[in-house]
Amino acid sequence: MRTNALVAVSALAIALASCGKKDEPVKTTTAPPPPATAPAAGFAVSKATVGIAVGPDKRIQGAAGTIGPRDTIYVSIETTGRGEATLKSRWTYLNGGKATMVKEDTQKVSTSGPATHEFHISKPDGWPKGDYQVEVFVNDAPAGTQRFTVT
Repeated sequence: MRTNALVAVSALAIALASCGKKDEPVKTTTAPPPPATAPAAGFAVSKATVGIAVGPDKRIQGAAGTIGPRDTIYVSIETTGRGEATLKSRWTYLNGGKATMVKEDTQKVSTSGPATHEFHISKPDGWPKGDYQVEVFVNDAPAGTQRFTVT
């Protein structure tokens, strides 16, 4: 009887073992990386102009001429190409070999061809007389610098 019990227990163990799922190695899947933002198709700054007035087309009106301490100062940025990009302007006061940032702005733009964009700065209590510059960036890459003087 002992042999029969041993055979029965062994058979039961074999049956249970064969019914269970075999351990399979854990499968891991890696999601593909998100697509990189496609660079704008040929999007580039073709011209940046500083002045004290812009028209409805965002272009500088008239010659830049003299910039006074109480003027609002504009940079008109003409672009070519199409697509989405981030434009940035960084305005700096240059004094005695030191550069002091005045203002930095960004704009997300989407164009289907040539376009004009503008940034501006103002200071109701007046700009210190001296030299300034505005740097323009496209997607954080330098795209041009314009220097000007407040007199």
